[in-house]
Amino acid sequence: MVILRRLVTGIAAINFLLSRIGRSIAWVLVTAMISVILLQVFCRYVIGDALPWPEEAARALMIWMMAMVSGEAYRRGSFVAIDMFLQALPEKASSLLKLALLLMAGIALVKLTSMGIDFFERGFRSRAASIHISRAWIYLAMPVCFFTMLLVNIELCLRELGCFLGHKKEFQIAMEVRADANPD
Repeated sequence: MVILRRLVTGIAAINFLLSRIGRSIAWVLVTAMISVILLQVFCRYVIGDALPWPEEAARALMIWMMAMVSGEAYRRGSFVAIDMFLQALPEKASSLLKLALLLMAGIALVKLTSMGIDFFERGFRSRAASIHISRAWIYLAMPVCFFTMLLVNIELCLRELGCFLGHKKEFQIAMEVRADANPD
């Protein structure tokens, strides 16, 4: 159990650090996205001459913003979930089913990360039409997103394993995980 606790503590610390960095970057990206959109509104409706690049730039910023916070959202349980079946099961069966679902999600995340890396590599063959950068830099958001979610998935699997082994109080994440709280 000591080894499992140390693994969870280590991966939780990494996930906590990545979520803090991701949140900080996401705020900058949201600010830039809003600024670009406001610039386009000003140019289009006040000056009467729309710029060719703000829509594509805002879309790229939004994609990266989502990639920066998806791991934290997954860790907090902020994605849509139907869990009434899990709650209806006995505790051990519920824990075993959660672990199985997390393992399946982990397999999917490994595949998605690999596909995202391939997509990123192919992105060097084309350029964004109006912002004149390689599309690869926009596509890089997907493997970053899936990899941070995979790290969280590993933490959640280890935590669920600890819960299944009868140490629920030690391993369960409180639903109100605070963004600035210590991971353990």
